[in-house]
Amino acid sequence: QVRTDYWTMVRKIAGGVVVLPTADECYLTIVATLLTLVFYYIFFGKKHSNKRKTLAEDLRLAKLKVSYLQEKLLVATSGEGKEIKSEDSREIRIFMDGAFDMMHYGHMNAFRLARSLGTHLVVGINSDVSITQCKGAPLMNDQERLTMVEGCKFVDEVLPGCPYVLNKDYLDYVIKKHRIDYVIHGDDPCIVDGKDVYAAAKEAGMFRSIPRTEGVSTTDIVGRMLMMTKEHHMNSMNDDVGKSFNEDESDGSNKNDYVILGSQSKFLTTSRMLRLFSAGHTAPTKDMKVIYMDGAWDMFHCGHVAVLKEAKKRGDYLIVGIHGDTLVNQKCGCNMPLMNLHERVLSVLGCKYVDDVLIDAPFAITPEMIDSLHITEVVHGSSSFEHGNFKNDPEFLSGGRYEYPRKMGMMKVFPSPSKFTAKNIFDRIHTNQAVYQAKFERKAKLEQEFYDEKYSRDKQAQ
Repeated sequence: QVRTDYWTMVRKIAGGVVVLPTADECYLTIVATLLTLVFYYIFFGKKHSNKRKTLAEDLRLAKLKVSYLQEKLLVATSGEGKEIKSEDSREIRIFMDGAFDMMHYGHMNAFRLARSLGTHLVVGINSDVSITQCKGAPLMNDQERLTMVEGCKFVDEVLPGCPYVLNKDYLDYVIKKHRIDYVIHGDDPCIVDGKDVYAAAKEAGMFRSIPRTEGVSTTDIVGRMLMMTKEHHMNSMNDDVGKSFNEDESDGSNKNDYVILGSQSKFLTTSRMLRLFSAGHTAPTKDMKVIYMDGAWDMFHCGHVAVLKEAKKRGDYLIVGIHGDTLVNQKCGCNMPLMNLHERVLSVLGCKYVDDVLIDAPFAITPEMIDSLHITEVVHGSSSFEHGNFKNDPEFLSGGRYEYPRKMGMMKVFPSPSKFTAKNIFDRIHTNQAVYQAKFERKAKLEQEFYDEKYSRDKQAQ
């Protein structure tokens, strides 16, 4: 009825004749509409697109600023040190150099402390040649150490190929080219051939020291690998292995054949340290694609950094699951993990590609876990051992561990970007075991002397 009334009205208006648009008129209308849309896109679309990009960049910078201020607040309340302030409120550029061989969370904490003294941290990486000349060949090569330092979230800029000894000419070059205000190093002495490596920086009045992260060092980690057993894993060994180590022969010889060589980590993990490493982490928003990747992440190395970088490319927010000591020990044997859960958590938190970590992550991924963490995709590299998968789980993609995400079409495997694994480190150490054993004993003695002297001074001061 409504349709009939409409056409009756049209006939009255048009003198009883129904007027319909011609084909040419329809064509012209369509062309005009398209031209209008094109015109709008050319003159206004790009502006809107650029505006969106500008807003996105402003949001990114704002998040970085919030992260920076959070860290400053945490450092201020922790009493770790005072920020170096500029009279004209300009940025304070900090330079820190080192070999960073077998880089660990102690190095990351040093970067964090150094950056907290200013606003921009430039890290120089000593070259293989200069390290070899001054203290012997490093365990990791230039590129491997560069990958580790670049992957740390506390580092703003990297300067490869630095000499081990900062002579005046090189220091002047760095200051001028990178606009450096202060040179930072730990409070432990750095002497080569009887000379202070940072003498030039001290003479220029640009040197500042930060407290060394106690309880962890490259020497300690290399020592663990040389010894290959940790005391705190002895109680969690499987029955067969445990019996082979602990059964006494009738003559009592087996009792003394096996000696515990490993030593428990001396690093004291506090909630404050975890907060400092977690500064800037925020929850994912509803529109984000959340990626989940799990593993042991033992002896955090350049292969780990490479695979995490690749995983982050697949989404907006990367959660990394870190399995507990007991689980890793059960799956990998009595010697593993070489680093305890807290040490591995700090190592992963220090990686700039990681948005959050799941501590003591479950072995099997469940529907409840997917829902609770809002996981969109579960990923894994094509190499089963690249981030600490378990030798006793050869069918790691077809077993119960990833059964649910695989069933839901959420499981993705991407080509491993690096062939580097913890085995490479073990092989290098054991190939030159005598050399590293001698170096370990020498450096361990020097470290102990440093701490003995430091704490004797502290007692005298009290």
